[in-house]
Amino acid sequence: MTLVAGVAGQPIAHSLSPAIHGAWIAAAGLDAVYRAFGPADAEAFAGLVEEGRRGALRGLNVTAPFKAQALALADEASETARACGAANLLVFEDGRVRADSTDGLGLMAALAEQAPDLDVRGRPVVVLGAGGAARAAAAALKAAGAEVGVLNRTVERARTLADDLGVAVVDADATGEAVLVVNALSVPPAIDLAALRDDAVLMDMTYRPLVTGFLAEGRARGLTTVDGLAMLIGQARPSFRALFGVEPPDVDVRAAALAALGEAT
Repeated sequence: MTLVAGVAGQPIAHSLSPAIHGAWIAAAGLDAVYRAFGPADAEAFAGLVEEGRRGALRGLNVTAPFKAQALALADEASETARACGAANLLVFEDGRVRADSTDGLGLMAALAEQAPDLDVRGRPVVVLGAGGAARAAAAALKAAGAEVGVLNRTVERARTLADDLGVAVVDADATGEAVLVVNALSVPPAIDLAALRDDAVLMDMTYRPLVTGFLAEGRARGLTTVDGLAMLIGQARPSFRALFGVEPPDVDVRAAALAALGEAT
């Protein structure tokens, strides 16, 4: 019987997850498919989860705007998902829904790959934003031993995140001391890159475009940069294991994702 899994979000046509998981499925020779699902609204997403409960789906990766709802609909959730207040992975088994968040694993994997000399332990890092992506980043970096500061235009949202996760709220001046600045906003950040330390690392959780203006400006300053595609692939690896029960094969899924993205580098 063909295993059916996929990614659910709205909009979803831009997602590179089918290209990534599809490449692994093909390389592993699995009788499986990984599809994009675009529920129109919360009610439709809840219906999709019910299909999973009935056995029609093995599991789902979940993206905006359904991550918080995914956690709320689950019967059980990992400590990480609860800390983030959101889930990007649902696994269906025997009528039950298990929620997890692999975004933090993806972030740390991306840093290890593209900024291998960075050590955040005991050092200041700044996360820009206070939404679900920022929560995942802050939780993962705190777990890695970093001194995490959250910077957001709406201070009250930053304070809520900080109180939930036990991190700090900071102002723009804090970026000047940070060894890592992570953009978890859906818009270009308004920070002065000229004020950053010369060995700072910049990461953007967005992957469209692959080299955002934030990363391009950082590269022009000679800073190490980490792109959102590396994070997407990093979070997909544990998702693939959970969904299909096997290790992702050693194939170049970044090339497959770049082809789908329409970029060559």
